[in-house]
Amino acid sequence: MRVLKEISRRPLALFGLVVIVLVCLLALFAPWIAPYSPDNQMFDGLTLEGAPIPPSAQFLLGTDTLGRDLLSRLLYGARTSLIIGLAANGVAVTIGLFVGVTAGYLRGWIGTLLMRFTDLMMAFPALLLAIVLAAILKPSLLIVAMVIALVNWVQVARIVYTETRALAERDFILAERALGAGHSRILFLHVLPHLFPTAIVWGTLGVATTVLLEATLSFLGVGVQPPDASWGNIIFESQSYFQAAPWLVFIPGAIILITSLSFNLVGDALRDIFDPMQRGRG
Repeated sequence: MRVLKEISRRPLALFGLVVIVLVCLLALFAPWIAPYSPDNQMFDGLTLEGAPIPPSAQFLLGTDTLGRDLLSRLLYGARTSLIIGLAANGVAVTIGLFVGVTAGYLRGWIGTLLMRFTDLMMAFPALLLAIVLAAILKPSLLIVAMVIALVNWVQVARIVYTETRALAERDFILAERALGAGHSRILFLHVLPHLFPTAIVWGTLGVATTVLLEATLSFLGVGVQPPDASWGNIIFESQSYFQAAPWLVFIPGAIILITSLSFNLVGDALRDIFDPMQRGRG
């Protein structure tokens, strides 16, 4: 409740939260909201010349190159993009937490090895690595989510590692050790609760990056494959009609932009709320 109250006092964060809730509801109820099936190639979905139909009373956002309703495909595409965004980012945060906490708490050769591997992963451009992995593996919803998770965990691991090292030297941790507390007790009762705000903030901010990366992979043809709809492959399928049917590119592009911006706005607000050093700087 406190977090919601704080967000309600920030107009930009409140706007982002409203957009996120709206997009999630539209994706959840897509089968009941969508006016047509996303794969239905309608007989009257193209002009006599075979071109997509612009937005009209029958097709609110127009049709695509195959005569399918764009609104319906965007609604179902929201499900795909959000599932990948939330699932992949959840896995990435989990991996980053595990690596960062293990390296920061144990230190020694284990910590050094894990951090050098993290540095090695950070040296590769994330997009290039994702394209290579997606091209090697057969693109699918699960594979795309896994690929994105494998390239997005390194930033979380680095942040968590730094915070864990600082926490391990705090007086209350040293007191627990002096009293004979085991590693599991210290980690689960003292270290991880202090890292929870960091995980929430990075989890929220990471969704925006994940949605953009999924859209990029789908646009490049190595992401979600047709006929499954995602915001990225809707743009990919319509790029040759950029001038003849600009709504096929601009509308999904604007949705991706607004959704990513909303997650960033909420993530920035959560960072300010959970971090006392950031309060009042907005």
